[in-house]
Amino acid sequence: MRSRSRPASLAFLALLAGACSDAGPSSLSQMSFNVATHAAAAATAGASLALVTPETFTDGTNTLVLTKVELVMREIELHRAGATTDCTTDTGDDCEELELGPVLVDLPLGTPGAARSFSVQITPGSYDKVELKLHASTSSSDDGFVQANPDLQGHSVRVTGTYNGADFVYTGDFDAEMEFELNPAIVAGETGATDLTLMVNLDGWFRDQAGALLDPATANPGQPNQGLVEQNIKSSLEAFEDDDHDGRHDHDGVEDGIAHQ
Repeated sequence: MRSRSRPASLAFLALLAGACSDAGPSSLSQMSFNVATHAAAAATAGASLALVTPETFTDGTNTLVLTKVELVMREIELHRAGATTDCTTDTGDDCEELELGPVLVDLPLGTPGAARSFSVQITPGSYDKVELKLHASTSSSDDGFVQANPDLQGHSVRVTGTYNGADFVYTGDFDAEMEFELNPAIVAGETGATDLTLMVNLDGWFRDQAGALLDPATANPGQPNQGLVEQNIKSSLEAFEDDDHDGRHDHDGVEDGIAHQ
């Protein structure tokens, strides 16, 4: 798929409500986009998990604590099931293109299950792919967003926390286009709402290929681990239908939608 605090759901709902369809409001379907960092099932595995903010990771030597993780997203495209159109190059009737804010997505750290980020109105039908964009916001093209979120100017990702006790701020300044296959296809009807969850595996963001933790400061723009961490972030995302908001695919035994850059 193609690829960027204050929750975006209220700020942008009015804009999104009629963003991408010529059909009248009565014929549209609501799709809610949720984000998760832990499946709800993990909370029942034992009291030792005790998921709470902030999130802590270790490799036995180093300790990484994440206290805030923000993504900036812009534009979503849904591909109609069975269509042959490539939505990355052609946005015809087979593609439902949703122009967003940009939208700030504040990840729910340490919380099992999915939290709603924003909702959109789409044309009813079956969709087998979704494309999402991470977007590095700029003052020239995203003036209102930058004014409301000055810490995110020029960034698509922002993370704060500590590494071995020292404070850090990591910023990713890249755009990323990501495509997720939805298997089975997600069906948006004229009544009721459909939920799509974006699962983010934070544990893999700041690790090298051997699994050792990296100092996030070494991944900032111009630093030696910049490219590695950017790829880790893109590879950490999955998308799937999740009407019960538990952070797991609604269809047991089906592989979650993995990102294809």
